[in-house]
Amino acid sequence: MGDELRPEHDLRQLLQGGVRGKYAKRYRAGTNLVPLDPDVRRVFRSEKSVNEALRLVIELRKIGTGRARAN
Repeated sequence: MGDELRPEHDLRQLLQGGVRGKYAKRYRAGTNLVPLDPDVRRVFRSEKSVNEALRLVIELRKIGTGRARAN
C-alpha cells in the first residue's frame, strides 16, 4: 500500500515540537462526556434537554426515597 500523503504534508515537520498530552489535565478536569445511545439521541437533541431530564430524574428519586430537596 502506497503513501497517500502529499509531499507538502510532511508530518515529521508538522508535528515537530509538539507536546504529548499538553491539554490532557485540563481536558480531564473540565469534561464529563457520556455517549448516548442512538434512540436516546433521537429524543434528546440538545445538551439542555439532557440536563433537564436528568434533573427531573434526580428530583423524582428524592421524592421516592423521602429525602428533602437539596439546593
